[in-house]
Amino acid sequence: MEYYPTIGLEIHAELKTKTKMFCQCLNDPDENHPNINICPICAGHPGTLPVMNKEAIKKVIQMGLALNCEINQHSKFDRKNYFYPDLPKGYQISQYDLPFCINGKINLFLSDNPEISQKEISITRIHLEEDAGKLIHDQINKNTLIDLNRAGVALLELVTEPEIHSAEKAKLFGQSLQLILRYLDASDADMEKGQMRVEVNISLSSKEDALIKKYGTKVEVKNLNSFRSVERAIEFEIQRQTEMLDSKEKIKQETRGWDDVKGITYSQRSKEEAQDYRYFPEPDLPPITVFTNEKETGLFSFDELKMSLPELPWEKKTRLISQLNISNAAAINLIQEPKLADFLEKCVSETQSEVADQTAEDRQKIISLCYNYLTSDLKGLMALKGAKIEELRITPASFSQLISLIYNNKVSSRGAKNILEEMFKTGKEPHLLIKEMNLEQVSDESALKSVILEIINQNPKVIAEFKNGKMNSLQFLIGQAMAKTKGAADPQILKDLFLKELEN
Repeated sequence: MEYYPTIGLEIHAELKTKTKMFCQCLNDPDENHPNINICPICAGHPGTLPVMNKEAIKKVIQMGLALNCEINQHSKFDRKNYFYPDLPKGYQISQYDLPFCINGKINLFLSDNPEISQKEISITRIHLEEDAGKLIHDQINKNTLIDLNRAGVALLELVTEPEIHSAEKAKLFGQSLQLILRYLDASDADMEKGQMRVEVNISLSSKEDALIKKYGTKVEVKNLNSFRSVERAIEFEIQRQTEMLDSKEKIKQETRGWDDVKGITYSQRSKEEAQDYRYFPEPDLPPITVFTNEKETGLFSFDELKMSLPELPWEKKTRLISQLNISNAAAINLIQEPKLADFLEKCVSETQSEVADQTAEDRQKIISLCYNYLTSDLKGLMALKGAKIEELRITPASFSQLISLIYNNKVSSRGAKNILEEMFKTGKEPHLLIKEMNLEQVSDESALKSVILEIINQNPKVIAEFKNGKMNSLQFLIGQAMAKTKGAADPQILKDLFLKELEN
């Protein structure tokens, strides 16, 4: 029998706030010394009282607005009771029946496949809670240590409807959400640092049953710290559950962990139900009115919060495709690095303003040059040196000067690469470097003729191969001439001159 997977995601993201959710301790994810940023409140001492972090609530509401959620005008916090060593109070302050955001939706806009990119995933809820501490297992001394630096950090939790049916779409959803969190500056969402964590709920059934929401037994997979792990864990679970069902074994509702080295899931514990947590309203925090209106005073103005949203990634993608006439794939590449996209837009604007009497074809050529040299050559240098775009000595203005030199045939592509490397090292302007490095493109046929004749005389075997029909020999000769002129010659003129001499 063929089984149909149904997947729902629970995603946690640590919010980017100065202090923790209910106290004044610093929220510093880079703190390496254990138990530095703690106080009696986040350590769960008796008699302490929490105070809400308004900035954390704002970031959750902004996330809800970005994802087309309904915002509950009235909300509250609840106690979620369970015992675990990294939860010092014995309960977690979370939200149960009145989360801030409900009924949202998002398209998988990062896919270059139109059918997938239009797939809309419904969001059940987005709520706010506090994070737990971190356990450190000492395998040598057989001890477990507790670091409470993370305890009490504001944590956004998003839950999707069970509307995802493949590992690829689950990964795309996670990547899309990570990007939105970063655009809103709500979270750095670095999975390697644990700032974003994905849990997968997966079940198998027939497609007919899934369409009427009659799902199989749900299994939750935790410990997924990369999108590749999300994809692999889902694929493994589909295979594992398929084999069990084919063998008439019963799927157990449970929580499973993910072993990234072995590429398998493993049983951890039976899955809890909501009643197991004994939720009740948090008695130490008042109910919350979210928006100010004619009748009530709330935490925020709806209009101001809505206006505070930046250009969102799918909006940026649509605009870049429209304004720059670039492909969907190129736009997706750019929106994943918004600072790179901003750099490109400034370069295109600067270059186009320097070039007079442009046709539509000219403008597109400028865009292509800017995009190609930025995403290939400059990004290659950045990757090689581990540099970020904000650390570059190259400005959009100086980069546009280089593009103008290329566009106006004043420097060859090889010469441009050499200049760009020097710009990267020194930050010097390209119009100075082209002179210093003697790389101004030579187009004067008389100046190049002696180079052509010299190379022809030095390579009789290659010339014979060319005359016998081996056209690759011509590229070798042009390459020799480019090396001789240190990349300063115009390759097209070299080609024409070689053909002219060799045909005589």
